[in-house]
Amino acid sequence: MFFWKTFSIIPDRENSMTPLEIGNAFRQRRKELKLKQADLALASGTGVRFISDLENGKETCHVGKVIAVAENLGFEIRLHPKEGR
Repeated sequence: MFFWKTFSIIPDRENSMTPLEIGNAFRQRRKELKLKQADLALASGTGVRFISDLENGKETCHVGKVIAVAENLGFEIRLHPKEGR
């Protein structure tokens, strides 16, 4: 059973997160679930190197893979338009 956590990836807003903060959130959740990077990589169809890069805030991680990892960790990703646009 997963408990959904929501975070926003929106530049220039109070609740936006940097790639490093997102990576830290992924790492924290993986550890809460007592998963090794290799286990998460296998479940997400990625490699251990990708999980490591993601958790370390690499800005060029493939968005499709990020979404797959997020789903396996029980995260919900929401994008919202900036106010005034």
